[in-house]
Amino acid sequence: MVKDGCAHVKPAAATDLSVFLLVTWSLWWQTGHEDHVGPDPPRIIFSAGKALHRGALGWKAEWLLSIIRLLRLSPTLDGLEVSVALKQGQVTPTELCQRCLSLIKKTKFLNAYITVSEEVALKQAEEAEKRYKKGHSLGDLDGIPIAVKDNFSTSGIETTCASNMLKGYVPPYNATVVQKLLDQGALLMGKTNLDEFAMGSGSTDGIFGPVKNPWSYSKQYREKRKQNSHSENEDSNWLITGGSSGGSAAAVSAFTCFAALGSDTGGSTRNPAAHCGVVGLKPSYGLVSRHGLIPLVNSMDVPGILTRCVDDAATVLGILAGHDPKDSTTIQDPVKPFTLPSLTDVSKLCIGIPKEYLTPELSSEVHSLWSKAANLFESEGAKVIEVSLPHTSYSIVCYHVLCTSEVASNMARFDGLEYGHRCDSSVSTEAMYAATRREGFNDVVRGRILSGNFFLLKENYENYFVKAQKVRRLIANDFVNVFNSGVDVLLTPTTLSEAVPYTEFIKEDNRTRSAQDDIFTQAVNMAGLPAVSVPMALSTQGLPIGLQFIGRAFCDQQLLTVAKWFEKQVQFPVIQLQELMDDCSSVFENEKLASVSLK
Repeated sequence: MVKDGCAHVKPAAATDLSVFLLVTWSLWWQTGHEDHVGPDPPRIIFSAGKALHRGALGWKAEWLLSIIRLLRLSPTLDGLEVSVALKQGQVTPTELCQRCLSLIKKTKFLNAYITVSEEVALKQAEEAEKRYKKGHSLGDLDGIPIAVKDNFSTSGIETTCASNMLKGYVPPYNATVVQKLLDQGALLMGKTNLDEFAMGSGSTDGIFGPVKNPWSYSKQYREKRKQNSHSENEDSNWLITGGSSGGSAAAVSAFTCFAALGSDTGGSTRNPAAHCGVVGLKPSYGLVSRHGLIPLVNSMDVPGILTRCVDDAATVLGILAGHDPKDSTTIQDPVKPFTLPSLTDVSKLCIGIPKEYLTPELSSEVHSLWSKAANLFESEGAKVIEVSLPHTSYSIVCYHVLCTSEVASNMARFDGLEYGHRCDSSVSTEAMYAATRREGFNDVVRGRILSGNFFLLKENYENYFVKAQKVRRLIANDFVNVFNSGVDVLLTPTTLSEAVPYTEFIKEDNRTRSAQDDIFTQAVNMAGLPAVSVPMALSTQGLPIGLQFIGRAFCDQQLLTVAKWFEKQVQFPVIQLQELMDDCSSVFENEKLASVSLK
């Protein structure tokens, strides 16, 4: 029966299949069918009805209620919308958690996760459910599934950095950013894949294998490939996610969580965000604590945020930002959570277009969309001007010297004595050091350590490291001068092109690829500025292309407000994965809710 707008079903009365189908269909129709973006309801209902008729599932009434509620809840909702649904009782944290866990299992082949913390997440969901029943929600993230890149320390959960060196390492504490999310009631779904120690731009060089871009299996991309008469094996022609936070980007893009943490040293959050069609935020250096983030380059590392919309990124940033006594580089002033205003008038904005970012390697499609975005701001009354960042051409070389130098210093801690991998050699301490690092690190990490140690040699220190620091100051001053001239936000490409197939990507080595892919992003890290990549449109191949907005230091809220306006104007399409998710036969497997097909 229907009472108080809810379905009340007696299991014993479910033997009449036709009545069951009629009731469930009418309920679906009454509860907002026009907004539904999941699978074809008759298919789900019919599968359920047959199983119910056979008595194969030991039905309980609450499972039917769960299905009806989940049918109403679009999988493409952003975190804030789901938070509202949780508070209104349209869905419970446990249902949401089970649904995301099911999607993680169904998309396991993407290799987005290294560790799935199912038991932890379900326990956290149970606790969140109790709070909601008492009306004591902890905030907007209470009961919301999140994922964390596997270079953030998580208490009691393996943290590997996708390296043999840390395989099996279980930290005794949480990174500050992880603890802040858990304190708000977020559900930790698992740890995401990456390049080993976050050194790469493709998420292809970790010991757990490469991450596959969900857009490889999207309806948009596959239809374009059919139109272009591509006959290659689809299974071997999947696309890279970008990196090094590719696992986090793929996890958000494939709807397995609503937000994910990445790290950003030279673009490692923004790059995969652009390739996976999600929002990737690199906050101002010092705004968010690095404590518990296994360091790559201390002076540039920043915890990054990946979400499906700008508002969600702002919500997460508001929770993470602020002073941390465990990280002396964080700001001293308190930071309050903020809500982004809905910008309607951009006529007072000045948008800068750096002329040095128009490089020969930039694809014509990205260039065209970049110009289109600038024209959009101009047509709405904003002032759009060309600006110069004269030392841009030196930035990638400068970044390489400084990055490898700090890497060499940071990697020295992995010696096999205190934690992590240790070889079996007992010839001498020196031999043990050498064998441990040879076995624990891949070629990419060892190569950067060697380069960094070369730059730090006494005879090279002044000529390389010190000079690179001076050039870094010039690069940072370029940005200061541009913003002091009246520019509010810079608009640039995020990547040179759309995501490329894995087979194409690996034709060049890691160092070459990183130098190419970081060209628009790494200067921001050297200057300590905030930047966000926002998906703009699909390419002619049906793949996402993102653009980057760069703001003044610690003006993250202004930056995100502009990005939100832009996001609303371009209306980037939702990834369509229904072919991937078509098999709904597991919806009732083991009497647990599984995934709903995605729009």
